[in-house]
Amino acid sequence: MTVCVLAFFVGEWVLDGDVPLWARGPAAAALAVEVWASVALLSRRLALLPVPDALPGRLPLGGLIAAVGAGVVLAAFPLALRDYGLWPVAPALVVAIVATYLPPRRRRLLIAGAVVLAPLPGGLVSLVEGDGEVAYAALFPAGLVAFTAWVTLGPLWAWDTARRLDEARRLEAELAVKEERLRFAADLHDIQGHHLQVIALKSELAERLVEVDPARAAAELKEIRRLAADALSDTRAVVQGYRRTSLDDEIGNATRVLAAAGIDAKMTLDPAAVAAGLTDSVRHLLGLVMREATTNVLRHSRAGQAEVDYRIADGRACLRVSNDGAGEHPAAPDGTGLRTLAERLGAAGGELTWRRDGDRFEVAAALPAPSPEPKQPPESAEPKQSTESPEPSRPQTSPLSPNPADGAAR
Repeated sequence: MTVCVLAFFVGEWVLDGDVPLWARGPAAAALAVEVWASVALLSRRLALLPVPDALPGRLPLGGLIAAVGAGVVLAAFPLALRDYGLWPVAPALVVAIVATYLPPRRRRLLIAGAVVLAPLPGGLVSLVEGDGEVAYAALFPAGLVAFTAWVTLGPLWAWDTARRLDEARRLEAELAVKEERLRFAADLHDIQGHHLQVIALKSELAERLVEVDPARAAAELKEIRRLAADALSDTRAVVQGYRRTSLDDEIGNATRVLAAAGIDAKMTLDPAAVAAGLTDSVRHLLGLVMREATTNVLRHSRAGQAEVDYRIADGRACLRVSNDGAGEHPAAPDGTGLRTLAERLGAAGGELTWRRDGDRFEVAAALPAPSPEPKQPPESAEPKQSTESPEPSRPQTSPLSPNPADGAAR
């Protein structure tokens, strides 16, 4: 647009045969310099994503000097010939181009100053010549400067807005990728951490049983091989995006693992909660909580007893896991398992809390759940079912001491 304005208005004046040759020659050279400088300055400006405090330092001085010098020449010769409508064209374009590099406040000051000063050159020449065109010579340049700045900065604003939107879309895409990586890392941490903890537990148990009970040690080694295969399968499933943790499976797995570790595990499951029509997403999140809580019991405590309570209360699925023996070996303060799960439950409209009271540690999760329809339990069923490991108390000081009853507990 700038090149077309210069070529149409100033170029026509340069090619006009009525204009003296002494004015046409320098004006033609200045026109070429002005076109080059305008294109260079505007092209560089369009490549920038504006930062208000940084743009002034990016103003290229070489192009600016060339544009100002050419603008002065293209203003001086028409003004000398009393062409009051042409002389402000080039200076107005220079002012608009420089304004594109300035932050909003300085930009407004530059344009306002140019509008105020624009009437002076033409007005003074008209007064000296006494041609009676003082009003036109003074007012037209001021209006032209304001109009040129508006038609130049308006498209620039639209350009910058489009650039910002494009940059926002790019950042949004990068953020989505990073969030997916964090989600994948959290899932992989949950799966590998849990499996490796159980494998380490059973390996230590098998090592102690090798001499006293080879048959039991062989059974534990077979279980370790199965766990390793499960870990590999689960890892592949996570990579493929297919694996969904089930609360029922995790509760059953916790029962076996805690019993094998010599921990007296009490499972209190509300039949209404077991039969509730929870969504797969709710069961998946509660399964993750159950798995993380079980891993923490094995890794960060010397628990002798653990309790799991799962029920529906006030339209929410509530899961609580508590254990003793947490005072001696507290969980690492910089752990991310529970914090990550708390964020995921919070995003789903639920909450995850944990607290330590003396040597007891408790994890409680709650998620919105549909109210189950009342069902008549079978006559033989109790209102609540409590599943306890078959070893209510263990005299051994180490939870991994070999005991023939462990096989039955598992």
